[in-house]
Amino acid sequence: MADNGPGGSLPLQSLNSRPSGFPNRFDASEWAGAFGDIGTLIPFVLAYVSVLHMSPVGILFAFGLAYLITGVVYKTPIPVQPMKAIGGFALGHPHQVNPLMVWASGLIIGAAWLTMGLSRAVDVLSHLAAKPVVRGIMLGLGLTFAEMGIERMTHNWVLAALAAAVAMTLFSTRFPAMFGLLIIGVIAAVMLHPDLLSRLMTTGLAFRLPSLQTQFLSGTNFTKGFFLLALPQLPLTLGNAIIAITHENNELFPQHPVSERKMAISTGIMNVLSPWVGGVPMCHGAGGMAGHVRFNARTGGSLIILGSLVLLLALLGGPSTMLVLQAFPSAVIGVILFFAGMELAVSVRDIGNKKEDVYLMLLVAALAIWNMGIAFLCGIIMSEALRRKWVRL
Repeated sequence: MADNGPGGSLPLQSLNSRPSGFPNRFDASEWAGAFGDIGTLIPFVLAYVSVLHMSPVGILFAFGLAYLITGVVYKTPIPVQPMKAIGGFALGHPHQVNPLMVWASGLIIGAAWLTMGLSRAVDVLSHLAAKPVVRGIMLGLGLTFAEMGIERMTHNWVLAALAAAVAMTLFSTRFPAMFGLLIIGVIAAVMLHPDLLSRLMTTGLAFRLPSLQTQFLSGTNFTKGFFLLALPQLPLTLGNAIIAITHENNELFPQHPVSERKMAISTGIMNVLSPWVGGVPMCHGAGGMAGHVRFNARTGGSLIILGSLVLLLALLGGPSTMLVLQAFPSAVIGVILFFAGMELAVSVRDIGNKKEDVYLMLLVAALAIWNMGIAFLCGIIMSEALRRKWVRL
């Protein structure tokens, strides 16, 4: 596969050549790139609904609005993703966590990032993160995505191999690779679930608005939500969804720069509003942009497209939405995750050959595969120790 830059079909320079006033696009490339991050969206939505028995209407409604507003405001494919630490703990410990705690944690973490962004405290924190630390987070996250993708591919190796071969072939053509993956996924879903179409016809469409949620406003939910969910998420969000996404966006789209402060405020607003409609904690993960760009997204139009579709699913889909999400083959989702992870991992190639920088990046990446929040904190400490000559490599 030829190295055509982060977008696959366009060289990196083309991402940097748009005039500053260039509008959002809605062409075939943006439609394909819109689905470049569904590898994280679908599994988390399914898990929240099936494990914690949360309503898909509120979750998808919140994501849809967040996609739309992000695309309109930033005009680049800045992603909107579920928060991994909160989601991972909540879904892995359903006996300790309930939807009320999830909503409370979202409000807590939203208020925290909104406060840090408005007070500019996030600028102080971001200045502590040297380039090798940020690159280590991106490398670790990329490898984690690739590992998650491979794990999902094992559910059907034949289908995964076919999807990967089609994707790699299409990367060097003008036909968007994501369309090829979606076509394979739909055909496979119908073949693996012969009754899918009849069940969709029977279920039909039903207009539903998300319910207003207020029952999470209790001291117990806030206490547990803070210590079990929000607190472990904060350093992960800082490293991946505030600092790393800022670096990634500004390198790929310098005509539409963002700042750590903007990302903090944006994250805060999303999460302060999301719980009231039943949404889950969300962030701007760096891996998501790699996925969108890998499959040819170049503007915020891809997010507007995805947001509109997700809103339609939320408001009209009803039970049909869950049937479609459950039927989409896990192996194809794995291929999408794998290529998104590789795209993010390869972005660290500009680290240079200075031994200290490479060593620090690899240290942070290795720890990030285990725990991204701890990796970020350890990276900052190690970076400062190297700078002050307390440690020599």
